[in-house]
Amino acid sequence: MVPQGLFGLGTTELIIILVVVLILFGGARLAGLGRASGQAIKEFKDAVGEPSTTDGAQKSESSDTPSPTPAK
Repeated sequence: MVPQGLFGLGTTELIIILVVVLILFGGARLAGLGRASGQAIKEFKDAVGEPSTTDGAQKSESSDTPSPTPAK
């Protein structure tokens, strides 16, 4: 029995689907969709409160703040 891939589709079927999508939408539009989805995910993470790890300014600000001393 041949192992099935994503949603029961094999490698050949996935390649055919990707080629058809590339022909229908074109490379430029797919690149734009990828860029837009990445931007949307970044904005969602920022709105939720998870700072992105690619922003060096946020890392340095958080390391400059002293940690609170425990109350006794």
